[in-house]
Amino acid sequence: MHYQEFLPESSLQDYIRYFWVLEDDTDNFSVKSFKIIPDGIPTLIFQEKPNLFFDMNAQAAPQLYIQGQSTKFTEHRVMGNFRIIGVYLQPTALKTIFNVDAFEFNDQKVPLEDIITEPILQQIINAVSLKQKIKIISNFLLKHISKVERNTEKATIASLFLQNGKTLKETQIGMNLSERSLERLIKQYVGMPPKMFSRIMRFQSGLNILRQADFNSLTEIAYQNEYFDQSHYIREFKGFTGTNPERFMLNANEKLLNFPLWDASK
Repeated sequence: MHYQEFLPESSLQDYIRYFWVLEDDTDNFSVKSFKIIPDGIPTLIFQEKPNLFFDMNAQAAPQLYIQGQSTKFTEHRVMGNFRIIGVYLQPTALKTIFNVDAFEFNDQKVPLEDIITEPILQQIINAVSLKQKIKIISNFLLKHISKVERNTEKATIASLFLQNGKTLKETQIGMNLSERSLERLIKQYVGMPPKMFSRIMRFQSGLNILRQADFNSLTEIAYQNEYFDQSHYIREFKGFTGTNPERFMLNANEKLLNFPLWDASK
């Protein structure tokens, strides 16, 4: 498998973290299983061919779709070679770009054609090079951002507080918001209650430490990320990945973070 990342142009960096491309051009036609791990980031995804990835209910993912915020792990399967292009958005970007409350996308794959009228899918398909495809997507996003005139600064700052490990109470005080106002703001712009978003950020913080090859103390991870104890950390980890930390590190091949190829044979 090959993986690439591309930074967005400067005018998009407040809305997009980066573009990524994941592809397998080998002749291996065995079934590959990928996990989607909650990470607090919505994604726009384009598949070079239709009916590539299927969920555990044998439902095919749309060819061009928005993957909303995930609050639980899911699994996708693909057989044969593939190429997918992803756009990792900022946590508050769905509301800003499409003027739709972010919670409408939660734990869903929403075909882009359901919320826009432009023939963007066909334009991407017809583009010859990867550079052209990314440029078409970039221009499309810029066009929609320019249509939305709203002040998202408060939502962005509140989400950054939570991404940086601030507690809900610290975020309320720092933003001068009531509990209800913070709940409404984060749910509307990020897509989930602030408590769930905070849990995912804490889980991701621990996972980033676990990914360090020289780190092997789950108790230390638990305490660094303010879990009650190691057992609490492992329960949270299982809730977001479907397995325990040791097995995750053994079985997960993360060319693309939080979308690991899963090898259940180990």
